[in-house]
Amino acid sequence: MKLSIVTTLYRSSPFIREFYARIVREALKITDDYELIFVNDGSPDDSLEVAVSLLQADPKIRIVDLSRNFGHHKAIMTGLANAQGDLVFLIDCDLEEEPELLNHFYPVYEQFNADVVYGVQERRKGAFFERISGAVFYKLINFLSDYPIPANVLVARLMSRRYVSSLVEHQDRELFLLGLWAITGYRQQPVIVQKHSKGSSSYTLVQKLSILVNAVTSFSNLPLVFIFYLGLAIMLLSGMAASYLLVQRIFFHVYLAGWPSLIVSIWLLGGTTIFCLGILGIYLSKVFTETKRRPYTIVRQIYSKEQKT
Repeated sequence: MKLSIVTTLYRSSPFIREFYARIVREALKITDDYELIFVNDGSPDDSLEVAVSLLQADPKIRIVDLSRNFGHHKAIMTGLANAQGDLVFLIDCDLEEEPELLNHFYPVYEQFNADVVYGVQERRKGAFFERISGAVFYKLINFLSDYPIPANVLVARLMSRRYVSSLVEHQDRELFLLGLWAITGYRQQPVIVQKHSKGSSSYTLVQKLSILVNAVTSFSNLPLVFIFYLGLAIMLLSGMAASYLLVQRIFFHVYLAGWPSLIVSIWLLGGTTIFCLGILGIYLSKVFTETKRRPYTIVRQIYSKEQKT
């Protein structure tokens, strides 16, 4: 198999037919030995039915139907694990990333003898808040992580077989794909592309914050180091304050009102303790999740012309 094209389905029904027509046209410019893999991530609309109707006329289509919605990143990894091509092209099917990027990336892939050619936005799409929050996210994750992540990176990427094989070896149950793409290594070449906007992001603010917390705790131990130094600083400051109060009391007979200082101290130390316990709890929950070794997706059925499992 020369080329595998992988995409996920979630509320994708309005885009599937146009995406299919355009991506097939681009694939045929490279080879007629290709496969098109749709991963249905528990889509609540008729995305699966539309994809199955396309399968009836095109044997190159394969549909991986998940038992429920597991999330975008996990669906992507499932699709990549099922890809068989020497080249693997990953792209969302909502047409915000143009299918024509396949033949935009392919010459770069050959020119640089790269293992990955991926798209980045020169200017992040969306409203002011979305752009600012995105910029803060990348700045923070790159400050805390040991593995630099390119800003405004897109899903669309053309990958070699050896890179994909290495990527799917990761067994993380709490997936942060941007980090996995970076730490897998190999020769990766960015290409500046334009991403179209078809409305507001499907990720809510809470989901974005959840992704940030997951990213930081999956790829950095700096929050734990921060707790150590915070505890050390509080201990030193409290020791100095206690020494100062003792000197004032013994040598200068200064009687200090205790109520305000007591309340402030309780709130400060109580808040700090809860904050630190929260960070530790996040790391412990990740250890708990990883040790259970549950599959990150469950495939209900695979549709193809050759077989139906």
